[in-house]
Amino acid sequence: MEIKIYKDKNEVAEQFSAYFVEKAGEHEAFHVALSGGSTPKIVFDVLAQNFADKVDWTKVHFYWGDERCVPPTDDESNYKMTVEHLFSKIDLPHENINRILGEKDPEGEAMRYANLLEIDLDRVGEVPQFDLVILGMGDDGHTASIFPHQIELWDAADHCVVATHPDSGQKRVSINGKVINTAKEVAFLVTGASKAEKVEAIIEKTEGSEVYPASLVNPKSGKLVWFLDEEAAVQLNQNPS
Repeated sequence: MEIKIYKDKNEVAEQFSAYFVEKAGEHEAFHVALSGGSTPKIVFDVLAQNFADKVDWTKVHFYWGDERCVPPTDDESNYKMTVEHLFSKIDLPHENINRILGEKDPEGEAMRYANLLEIDLDRVGEVPQFDLVILGMGDDGHTASIFPHQIELWDAADHCVVATHPDSGQKRVSINGKVINTAKEVAFLVTGASKAEKVEAIIEKTEGSEVYPASLVNPKSGKLVWFLDEEAAVQLNQNPS
């Protein structure tokens, strides 16, 4: 595990974008699972503004780790956010965008998307393998759309699952833990003081931390990078690497 701590969320976005460009350059075809949330939004802005000409976008294939079950025109759609902050600003072939169809029946869409991943990606022991999975983490320790009250979905037999938000009841389609941990690399993007308690629990492996789905992220490749700002890292004992 590598822990990178930066001054604020803007520096996190800048440094993660440089990391993304480097990783994209190492692959003939680069298959990435994106995250929603406020930190990726800033990352996408920085990528588009400062790094758009440093990536051969024809080689980058975008997927999502999770999506809310809403139409692509809805403000809650991770896809819509990515279009507005990244895709609309870069020269990306349309066929390189593989969205989760949030407007469809969730169960049927989870099956369709799992099948798409099996077709598009290399597989390791029958599990589709992304080159990079980008994850966020909620204040409750959830990641992708695997929430603490449904942590059993982490080990679900299907590559994609239907999750339910604990407060709103909103349905979401999410990749499962096996897909996350099969990825060649996994990067957490976590910023803000509200995340500090869970960041400490998960990275320091404090007692009881295993109830948080984010604590189960442990890629078989050993390549896990945390991009944190000082606010999110404030309770950590260790120095940044």
